[in-house]
Amino acid sequence: MIIVGVDGSMTARAAVEWAVNDALRMREPLRIVHAVDRSPYQIGRFPNAALPDTLLREGHRILREALALARERQPDVEVTTRDIEGAPAEVLREQAKEATEIVLGSRGLGGFAGALLGSVNTHVAGHVDCPVVVVRGDHQPVHGEIVVGVDDSPACEPALAYAFRQAELRGAALRVVHAWQLPVHAYAPGVPYEMDEIRTAQHQIVRDRVGTFTKGYPRVTVVEDVQPAQPVEALTDASAGADLLVVGSHGHSTVGAMLLGSVSRGVLHHTRCPVAVVRA
Repeated sequence: MIIVGVDGSMTARAAVEWAVNDALRMREPLRIVHAVDRSPYQIGRFPNAALPDTLLREGHRILREALALARERQPDVEVTTRDIEGAPAEVLREQAKEATEIVLGSRGLGGFAGALLGSVNTHVAGHVDCPVVVVRGDHQPVHGEIVVGVDDSPACEPALAYAFRQAELRGAALRVVHAWQLPVHAYAPGVPYEMDEIRTAQHQIVRDRVGTFTKGYPRVTVVEDVQPAQPVEALTDASAGADLLVVGSHGHSTVGAMLLGSVSRGVLHHTRCPVAVVRA
């Protein structure tokens, strides 16, 4: 089951469209979820008792509109809705136990996506087993390419598996980006480095990782993109021609290191396409 969180924002609308299209490709049902968080209105000496009821009515309206949009886009997909009381991150973590993937808009009205680059990002993408897809609100042309970031750790393999499947379902090419950097001491005087050997070794890392999946996905065209660059810069540049960017939630050295820190924040702030964060 694919689960999409909605809060009435434009990016939530884009997330619904992305999620229902993916549900059709993956032959999965879609559940549209809205979180009703009463806690901000229950603080103080004189809480407004009418506000929670207003929130419930607004939640029902948001779900009706999202349901209509999903059925309009893909009438063959089974779609259900749920209005759940609780903090957005907690609701999503609980829903993720039944989910193939979670889909969210990149910015919102204070519900699921309002703090996506803060609490929801760290407390959902870093703590659920299924992929979390973050969708921007602007519509992009179809490029026919999926981008995935890899490093020298086995922790990136779940991201690769997800990316290969997405590429196969879409009939898209898969660009495998490996951004590498010399260690700081490499620039010290008198420390010899054979750049050709280093480049060969970095390409071999990609071949070793990709080789695990190519036999299972013979129809997917793989493009190896190995470059000496900052991970965020390399991934952001590649996303300009991508329909989806896939990254692992943690790993070692380049792309995977501290992904829910500087790399993930950089990618989510600057990328030009939807981003799927896949936990190792």
